[in-house]
Amino acid sequence: MNRKTLVLTAAAGLLTPALTACGSTSGAGAGSGAIVVGTTDRFEASASAPAPFDPAHAYDAGAWNVLRQTVQTLMHTPRGGGQPVPEAASKCHFTDKANQTYRCTLRPGMKFANGDPLTAEDVKFSIDRVLAIKDENGPSSLLSTLDRVETKGEDTVVFRLKTPDATFPHKLSTPAAGIVNQKTYDARRLRDGFQIDGSGPYTMKAEVKGDKLVRAVFTRNPNYQGDLKPQNDKVELRTFEDSDSMGTALTDGKIHVVSRTLSPAQIKELSTNPPKGVRLVPLPGLEIRYIGFNTDAPAVKDKAVRQALATAVDRGRLINKVYGKSAQPLYSLVPAGVPGHVNSFFNKYGEADTQTAANLLRTAGIKTPVKLTLNYTTDHYGDGTAAEFEELKAQLNATKLFDVTVQGKEWADFRPAQKQGDYAAYGLGWFPDYTDADNFLAPFLEQDNFLGTPYANSTVRTKLIPESRRAADRTLAAPAVEEMQNIVAEDVPVLPLWQGKQYVAARDGITGVEWSVNSISDLQLWELGRGMRG
Repeated sequence: MNRKTLVLTAAAGLLTPALTACGSTSGAGAGSGAIVVGTTDRFEASASAPAPFDPAHAYDAGAWNVLRQTVQTLMHTPRGGGQPVPEAASKCHFTDKANQTYRCTLRPGMKFANGDPLTAEDVKFSIDRVLAIKDENGPSSLLSTLDRVETKGEDTVVFRLKTPDATFPHKLSTPAAGIVNQKTYDARRLRDGFQIDGSGPYTMKAEVKGDKLVRAVFTRNPNYQGDLKPQNDKVELRTFEDSDSMGTALTDGKIHVVSRTLSPAQIKELSTNPPKGVRLVPLPGLEIRYIGFNTDAPAVKDKAVRQALATAVDRGRLINKVYGKSAQPLYSLVPAGVPGHVNSFFNKYGEADTQTAANLLRTAGIKTPVKLTLNYTTDHYGDGTAAEFEELKAQLNATKLFDVTVQGKEWADFRPAQKQGDYAAYGLGWFPDYTDADNFLAPFLEQDNFLGTPYANSTVRTKLIPESRRAADRTLAAPAVEEMQNIVAEDVPVLPLWQGKQYVAARDGITGVEWSVNSISDLQLWELGRGMRG
């Protein structure tokens, strides 16, 4: 997510006998059977996430990676990136110059995996359901510009928008607009457990131990009709407690591919001294990490404190000490590589400078050292997170302007506490929903935003966000996008830290690895196949 992350409702009885025939216990060195993919994503039961694979609730990278294999959307991001193209739809387009009415026609003869017909009514049901449930941690905010959904016969869906939104096709490519079977999903209640009834390229069976998902087996859906072209019949997603145990499984031939998350040390080792039969594949990435602020909290309520933090943090040193080649400094919410990006924080604050930070605090009459706790999640963003926050603590305390402590909690406790405003400052990551700059700004700045932040800028909410969404030619949105980034640098409701680079490690004999994760960190299991590289 980050988007985000997930936890699952557990029931060991959900594991069917058929799972044992899915190749889940065979070694990865076998020439046939399931391609086995490792991940450190955690899928655990919790009161705050009773239905992690329900599209009305799921809003995190891990859960979305499951949904993208199993639940279709009208549109999808094509293999090489760029503008969305039809997936469950045969065609989609705006019907007006204002970009306020969007029309899609389904492919003929669409079916869910169980054989039930998939019609325009199912599309309307699915999207209306996300908006009706409006789960606190769910993705309904992605559909905030939608006024209503209409159907025209069995194969045509018309979306009427409240305001012009040229980014709407991108939103229809996300699991927030995933199509589910109205025979098996309640219109106003989340569906507990692991079962998914979709029409995507795969069906999924889950193995659960205690309250944790340990593996999910994806089998090709014989009823699938869409734009994707699966290169395999079966893939197993296997979870690991940490990067080290996952890496060992790859080296030992027990898994074929590692998707999430390699540690910085592993990336360094695999790039310089890879084990025999294993290769490291670098991929474009747009993941960002940042510190968010509860701007009502006394410790950071004064803008000068947040500005001083922005001035004091040395991003280059942080990356060199913790992440190495797997990250680069980030000076805006919009990462480099996304149209409209500007280095707003660097332009305003320059390199880390203790004296400038001291001047900001002194001018504002802030007594130093400022006592502050930086909160982070211990089990969501990989093995480098604890070291990252220890380094931030060391940097800030070395200035003598701050008295910083750090506190780590598991995601199941961290995220609810963050959302309800318990933390003055907290670390989060963002895996974009789509590649437009809108998705790096609106989720943090509009009403009912992802952070649940009290920060509100009327110019951003009422003028700049709507203005940026009117432009069908997205290059014309650049002035509004740049102004929003500059406002964020001035007010510092969030402090961008770094932008991630993606790596996938795979054993020889697995093809399609270079397409298996796209720039927005979507796992594309259908791209993986068997064969020798040319």
